[in-house]
Amino acid sequence: MLKQATKQLAIQSMRSFSTSRQNNYKVTVCGASGGIGQPLSLLLKQNPLVTSLSLYDIVHTPGVAADLSHIDTKSSTHGYIGADQLGDALKGADVVVIPAGVPRKPGMTRDDLFNVNAGIIKDIAATVAKQCPKAMVAIITNPVNTCVPIAAEVLKKAGVYDPKRLFGVSTLDVVRARAFIGEALGVDPQQVNIPVIGGHSGVTIMPILSQCQPTFKGSADTIDKLTKRIQEAGTEVVKAKAGAGSATLSMAYAGARFAGSLLKGLDGQKNVVECSYVQSTVTEAAFFATPLVLGKNGIQENLGLPKLNDYEKKLLEAAIPELKKNIQKGVDFANA
Repeated sequence: MLKQATKQLAIQSMRSFSTSRQNNYKVTVCGASGGIGQPLSLLLKQNPLVTSLSLYDIVHTPGVAADLSHIDTKSSTHGYIGADQLGDALKGADVVVIPAGVPRKPGMTRDDLFNVNAGIIKDIAATVAKQCPKAMVAIITNPVNTCVPIAAEVLKKAGVYDPKRLFGVSTLDVVRARAFIGEALGVDPQQVNIPVIGGHSGVTIMPILSQCQPTFKGSADTIDKLTKRIQEAGTEVVKAKAGAGSATLSMAYAGARFAGSLLKGLDGQKNVVECSYVQSTVTEAAFFATPLVLGKNGIQENLGLPKLNDYEKKLLEAAIPELKKNIQKGVDFANA
């Protein structure tokens, strides 16, 4: 009887140990005080897979962390402020989400953001290399098409680059496509499945409407208008905010969804698929967004190009030269 009780206790303790080994992830948000960073951090505070939420920025993070720490979810919250605390914020992180940088204002292109934001990414990537080289790194900072290659070059120089662990967050393009298609079809956007490939600006954003589920049927003109709306949706928000910023809330939602998918993959959940901008051999462009299966080591499988119709092949032809130019700009900056 005693032996049986002891055996049961041992089994229970093994179960609780294995449970404690799962769902035990540190997530660091770099740029946590900004327009994207604050709502992103709020959403991550609600994710049950996060046990430690580390918030970094150059201003206000202790206050943001204190505020979030009063929310009744199990993750602990820590605020770090200033460049000298960046290392502590990143130390041992499993997932790093980077919305740091300046936002777009009316009249600005993503290229106008380049000089400031590229330097920020370079510094953060160098610290990631030292403090959490195995982390999954998700870059939101624009221009994403250029910032991801910068981070790749910095990590390569440090000898820790793993292309399966570096991601450009293009999830907002998928989220927008689902929202607009759901509205057009009169269906719940959550039931819409649509691959959005390429990059994360202008003509590099390619919604593959021919592969949409449920089927999206429309005239060539309707499809062209919807494609262009998805490509220019960021500008739509910048104009609507009239000088008060860019897409922050929808970007925070998309960033939290992508970070959540990385965590699900880390946690061993199956069939976790997201589109993301990553190092790729799918096209001539060295980085390209396609649907990916996420797993314990980041990219488990790149699902490659969806089937394209003639209109979509033309979108691809227009996107590749722009992507190659964006990528080269990042490589040149990192190696200057």
